[in-house]
Amino acid sequence: MSELGGAADGAVVPHRTGGHAVVIAHRGASAHHPENTMAAFLTAWEAGAQWVEADTQPTLDGVPVLLHDADLDRTTSGTGPVRGHGAHVVTRLDAGAFLDRTTQPGTSSQVRVPRLAELVARLTPERRVLLEIKGEHTAEQINAVLQTCRAGGHDDQVLLQSFDIPALHLVRAAQPDRPIGLLVDGFDDDPVGACRELRAVACNPDYRAVLERPDVVGRLHTAGLSVSVWTADDPADWTALTRAGVDGIITNTPAELLRWQAAVPGA
Repeated sequence: MSELGGAADGAVVPHRTGGHAVVIAHRGASAHHPENTMAAFLTAWEAGAQWVEADTQPTLDGVPVLLHDADLDRTTSGTGPVRGHGAHVVTRLDAGAFLDRTTQPGTSSQVRVPRLAELVARLTPERRVLLEIKGEHTAEQINAVLQTCRAGGHDDQVLLQSFDIPALHLVRAAQPDRPIGLLVDGFDDDPVGACRELRAVACNPDYRAVLERPDVVGRLHTAGLSVSVWTADDPADWTALTRAGVDGIITNTPAELLRWQAAVPGA
């Protein structure tokens, strides 16, 4: 794993060390708790998942908060764009107001939207975050994310990733040696090229891209890249992805995937 270098240089990156992939909780244990909330993240860690995946974007006043959508409407009691409201408004919203009680029974709806600072403050050497930078960011907004991660005291436990290549270039400009990951929907003819340009340590595709082209995992590994797929919840897919050799599986059901791995021999 030497072509790109980063993942071989001791970076905290999901790496498959045995027969099974690393379990990464998508927006926390989001099948059972409101996504991107502290309840979801803590439940995932307590279930045994070392990694959680989270989404960050800035409020109107530049505070990084944990929300996936550009708008507040789907996951909170608020309306309109996240970036159109100050942190004092966004972090008071109910992030569990629209739960599907058939899939998340018994969960309290009184769950706040957390700041990124709240998540990184709960990190330990055993807890890690795959943090997606959502959408376009200015240099100032990227610096707010980086400063928040540093202030948490476990900056080396946070791996930043994004679909947005300009945002990753801003991370690279601010912290030239920081490990970063590139999110992709699928694979083009040169799946390593964009990662090489960014000096990324991870290429994280839609799991269906790996099911369609499992051979690409080997090419990415040869180039020194970790490969974590999003977002797979079906045991049949877990089997195929395990056989393909992925390093991490991002899932809404981390406890279920951990139980499946304990019962099924690795590839």
